Amino acid sequence: MYLARFLNKVFNKGGFILIDVDLKNYIIGNPEKNNPLKVKILNKNLNYKLLIHPDLYFGEAYTNGEIVIENGSLSDFLDLALMNIGRSPINIFNYLLNKLRGSYRYVTSFNFIKKSKINVSHHYDISDSLYDLFLDPKRQYSCAYFKDKNDSLETAQNNKIQHIIKKLNIQPNQKVLDIGCGWGSLAIDIARSSNCRVTGITLSENQLNYCNNKVKELNLENKVTFKLMDYRELNEKFDRIVSVGMFEHVGRQFYKKFFLQVEKLLEENGVSLIHTIGSVNPPRDPHPWITKYIFPGGYTPSLSEVTAPIENAGLILTDVEVLRLHYAYTLKHWKENCINNKDRIIKMFDEKFFRMWEFYLAGCEMAFKWGGQVVYQFQLTKNYNSTPIIRDYIYQ
Repeated sequence: MYLARFLNKVFNKGGFILIDVDLKNYIIGNPEKNNPLKVKILNKNLNYKLLIHPDLYFGEAYTNGEIVIENGSLSDFLDLALMNIGRSPINIFNYLLNKLRGSYRYVTSFNFIKKSKINVSHHYDISDSLYDLFLDPKRQYSCAYFKDKNDSLETAQNNKIQHIIKKLNIQPNQKVLDIGCGWGSLAIDIARSSNCRVTGITLSENQLNYCNNKVKELNLENKVTFKLMDYRELNEKFDRIVSVGMFEHVGRQFYKKFFLQVEKLLEENGVSLIHTIGSVNPPRDPHPWITKYIFPGGYTPSLSEVTAPIENAGLILTDVEVLRLHYAYTLKHWKENCINNKDRIIKMFDEKFFRMWEFYLAGCEMAFKWGGQVVYQFQLTKNYNSTPIIRDYIYQ
C-alpha cells in the first residue's frame, strides 16, 4: 500500500494503526502498544487521494464520514500528524497541487466589494445561534489574549479587548473606526471605556442587525454607529482605526489598496492597530480545504507580504507584536464548546456539518500549535510622535 509506505516516512514520532477498506491493518510509525490510535478508511479511492493531495481530501473524507478515528479523537490524530509534518510541505504532489490551485486562485479570485460581501456572508451569515454555542458572551470571533494558558475564554477575550484599547492610546472625544467590527463588542467597549465616538463597519447583514440591536439595548446610539459597507467606500477622517480579524479577508491583490485607504482615513496624529492571522513561513499558497469550505477569498499573509504595502502607503510601523499559541488556546476552547454542543449543532444543521466544523476548528488549532500560524498586531502611524516612545503605556 503506497499510502502506508508514505505515511511511515512522515511519522517519526508516535504512530497509529491504518485500516483500509478490506480491514487490513498497517502499522504507521510507533503507535502506543495499548489501545493505539486507529484510522479507518471507508473508501478505497482515498488510498490514492490522500497520497496525492491530503490537504484537501482528508478534510473532505472526514466531513463525509469516509474516515473514522477510533481509540482517540480527530484532535488526537491531527495533533500527531501536524507534530510530524511541522512547517514543511507534506510531499511534492501535495505541494505542486497547492501551488497550482493557489496560482489559479490568485489570478482569478479578486475580492472586489461585491465579491467580498458574498465571501463574508458565506461564513458569518449562516446562523447566529451557531456562534452563540461556541464563542464567548461578547461573540469575539478572533484570537484571544491569554495572560495564562488556563484563563477562561471569556477572560482571555476581555484581555484581548483591553490590550488593543491600550495600544490605540485613545483620548476622550476622538473618532474611532472599527473595520470589520464583527458583532460589535470591541466598538462598544471602546466607546464605553474611552468616551469617544465609534463607527463600526461590516459586510455581514446578520452582524449589522445584531450590532444595532445591542447598541439600542445598551442605550449607546449617541456613541456607536454601525454600517453595512466596505472599507473602500469610506471617505472621512478618524483619530484611531482598528481592525481585528478582517485583514485575512482582504486578499493579496488588495493589500496595497487596504493600507492606502488606512493612510487616507487616518488623521495626521492618528494611530491604527491591525490584528491579523499570519504565518512565520515564507509566502505560500492558501490551504485548499479551508478556502473551499470555510473562508472563500481568505488568505493569511507572511510578514514579508505585509511590510512592503505598509511602507508604500507612507505609514510608519511603530510596533509589532507576535501572538504565539494564543490562537491555539482560543481554538481549543471553541472546539470543545462545539463538541459539548454536538447534538444541538446536528439538530440545527446535520451531522456532516458538525464534522466539517469540528475539522475546521481542530485543524486550525493544530496549525497554530505546529504549523507556523501566528497572530500579528501592527501598530501604524503617520509620524513618530503619535504614540509614546516606550511601551509602558500598554501595560499600565
